[in-house]
Amino acid sequence: MIALTGTLVDAQRTLRDVAVIVESGIIRAVVPADELREYGVDKVYGGRGYLILPGLVNAHTHVAMARFRGLGEDVPIERWLNEIIWPAELEWDPKEIRRWALLGMAEALANGSTTINDHYFFANEIAEVAQKLGIRAFIGQTIMDEVDFPIASPEEGFRFFKRWDGKDDLVRPTLAPHATNTVSLELMKEIGEFARERDALIHVHLSQSRGEVETVKRRYGLTPVEYLKRAGVLNERLIGVHGIYLGDSEVELYSRSGATLVHCSLSMAKLEGRIAPIIELAERGTNIALGNDSPNPVGLMDMFEEMRFAAVLNKVWRKRTDVASAREVFRWATVGGAKALGLRAGLVKPGYLADLILIDARKPQFLPGENPYSHVVYSARGSDVEMVMVNGEVVYRNGLLTKIGKTLGELWGETEKNLAT
Repeated sequence: MIALTGTLVDAQRTLRDVAVIVESGIIRAVVPADELREYGVDKVYGGRGYLILPGLVNAHTHVAMARFRGLGEDVPIERWLNEIIWPAELEWDPKEIRRWALLGMAEALANGSTTINDHYFFANEIAEVAQKLGIRAFIGQTIMDEVDFPIASPEEGFRFFKRWDGKDDLVRPTLAPHATNTVSLELMKEIGEFARERDALIHVHLSQSRGEVETVKRRYGLTPVEYLKRAGVLNERLIGVHGIYLGDSEVELYSRSGATLVHCSLSMAKLEGRIAPIIELAERGTNIALGNDSPNPVGLMDMFEEMRFAAVLNKVWRKRTDVASAREVFRWATVGGAKALGLRAGLVKPGYLADLILIDARKPQFLPGENPYSHVVYSARGSDVEMVMVNGEVVYRNGLLTKIGKTLGELWGETEKNLAT
């Protein structure tokens, strides 16, 4: 058994001076720290001045895009995608994908993300990297048929799912149609049928550009959300991403469907100068999760940064200071993501998965410590994370990626050396 001690902070409660006891990948008990000796634990992490949090869930990302960090700055999303990112992605090879997926995933893990939901090409290679690193990963092979993109064939998307379905407890496949304008209605219906047969999650970009909305309207006379409904995929298995151009009627339709909307406030603010109607969706009962999108365009794999921007940008966008509280945003980054992915995680409670992070809060920005939610969202950085546990196993501690036996510095050195050659 392992124990983490300190102040527990999750979306439901805060408890000071507690011990979280972990056994066989599950949280077994949460007890006062002074009762710890009764449990005969083998190892104790943390102590006074530490925060015990549920692992953060990055519900939408493209980890291998660490390779493109800094590429295509200050251009709108359609130019960024069509003129800069897609041409670069066509140059990928499996070896490079592995190298950069490892770098992006390691950064995410070290910054407190215990789970990622990745949507990209060469999904098999990315899944194998996740398996070695010990991160909990939902991975989908990007699928397109309305764009000539050889590395995004529908056949490979279905093949990848079948290959990984049931193969690994931590690495699970999803279906990853690219977007409503890059996947035909016929193919989306096929994806929906496959998802029903396999009880699969569908992870799709939704209303991320004006061009997407206009294209779907021109082809089918539908909005993107109506398109998803027509295809038979608008249900609790759907994880829609971005939604920055959702209209009022779409908000109503989406909120009744049981689908999740992943909010990537920083990337959309940077690429399109706007964010999704998250407050309206949340008020209508939609499950909201957070994602960072990728190291390009946002620059970091840090969900603390994403929480902070989600809180602030929603206040600015709505011109209201009473929305997107620190506690609510923290819930999106933990409980919301776990719910979207069907995980019994996101809270520090007995019976939940032992996906936990330990923050060293013995620093000036964490005092006076009277509002832990504010400190987590507005004061913490990914660099404050000292230890990360996934499924009850310590996979990162003090710069060391324990499953692969490398430090972040060593990983940086290997990657930088490859760039130089």
